[in-house]
Formats: sequence, structure tokens, C-alpha cells
Amino acid sequence: MQELVSIAALLAGIYIAFSAFLYLYQRKLIFFPVPADSEFSAEEISIDNQGTRLRGWILNPGNPGAIVYFGGNSEMITHRRDFFADVFREYTVYLFNYRGYGNSEGKPSQVGLFSDALAIYDSIAGRHDSIIAYGRSLGSGVAVYLAAMRPLEKLILLTPYDSVAAIGQKSYPLFPVRYLIKDRFDSAALADRIEVPVLITAAELDREIKLSHTLALKQAFTRAPVDFQVIAGAAHNDIVDFSDYRDAVRDFVLRARPDDS
Repeated sequence: MQELVSIAALLAGIYIAFSAFLYLYQRKLIFFPVPADSEFSAEEISIDNQGTRLRGWILNPGNPGAIVYFGGNSEMITHRRDFFADVFREYTVYLFNYRGYGNSEGKPSQVGLFSDALAIYDSIAGRHDSIIAYGRSLGSGVAVYLAAMRPLEKLILLTPYDSVAAIGQKSYPLFPVRYLIKDRFDSAALADRIEVPVLITAAELDREIKLSHTLALKQAFTRAPVDFQVIAGAAHNDIVDFSDYRDAVRDFVLRARPDDS
């Protein structure tokens, strides 16, 4: 009996210790800051958000419509220049490093990234007739938040999820991740506030964000017209290289909204 009690105590200790690890180091499991791209050359832009300086670049300056891109958790956003140049020729594209990424100041968190998205929008809104938010993976949560809080023309979501909390709970089903997580990025809870057209694209072979999480988000958009597409043969990291994805984004961006016709 004493031996069973000792084993139970050991297992309980391990459980509590790992739960504490998940809680204390969770941001290191969500955010993977990338260094500054010293070789990238484009028109630079910076804004101050309550003392935190965010730095980025402007592609195709001077167009009436704008696209603000929110990248993945470890994405070097400057490496997608050819994609932006090909697909968004008629839009000015804003690429900002998240706080703590590249040359942007601060440390990443949901509160910080959400605040930065609003600050970026507010700083450029006067320059353009309309703005599209485009979020990839982690950035889809930031883009959904912006769409819920500010008027947009459209919303583009690449490999999005219902919430980071839901993904974490499925990844660690034996632990109370849903209650431990600080940065929930709960897009599903915000989706019913959005009424503008939404494009959701998933990768057939995505192992990072399973299709079930993307479908759960899709179902949460109760008021917005949603285009949904799964790119056959694509994985989480190479989906943007597929012509089907490029064509889907291009067609969605160029399609007139019903009230514009």
C-alpha cells in the first residue's frame, strides 16, 4: 500500500511540475521571434504604440487600397515579397514585424499584438480608401481581432484556427491547458462580429493546425460571407507556393463586393 501511495505521489508531482512548465514557458511555445532581415530593401515605416516602436516596410506605395499582413509565429515576413508582388499588385502592402520580432521593440503577447494591430490600422487608415487584413497561422488570430474591431474591406485567413487554447488542449489532452493559457487568440469567439467577406484557406497536409480547428472557425462566422478552400497536397509551410492558393487569393481580392456592383 505504501508503495502505491509513493507511486501516486510521484505521478502527481510530475503532473504538477509539467503543468507548471506549460504555464511558465507557454509563450516560448507560441512565439518564435525571428531576427531582423538586414538584406531586405523597401520603403520603411515605423509607428509608436504607447512607447513600443514597431518597424516594417511598405510595398507598392501609393495605391488607394491597402493590405496589412500578419505573419506566422516564426515567419520571416520579408521572404514573401514575390508572393505579395504577384498577388497584390493593385494594393499597397504593409509588412510589420510583431513586437519582439526583427527590429520591433517589446515582447510578444496577445494583448500586445492586438493593441499593435489597432495602432497600425489607425496610423494608415487616413492614407487609403479601404484596408484588407491578411493573417497567416498565428497571425490569423490577430487579423480576426482587427476585423472585429475596425471596418475592413475583406479578411484573408491562411491556415487559421478556432483558438490557440483549443489547439493547446488537443496537443496536451491530459493537462488543463484551456485554463492555464494566457494568450488564447480566441478567433471563434470574435467571428460572429464580422460581416465583411472572408477567405479561409487550409492545407490538406497541415500537421500544425489540423483541419478540425479551421472548420470550427469557419462555422463560427455566422454573419460574414465565407469562401472556403482546402489546397490539395499542401502542407502548413509551403501552401503559399501552390498556384491554386495564389489564384484563390487573387480572385478573392479582385472580386467586387455585392454592394459595390
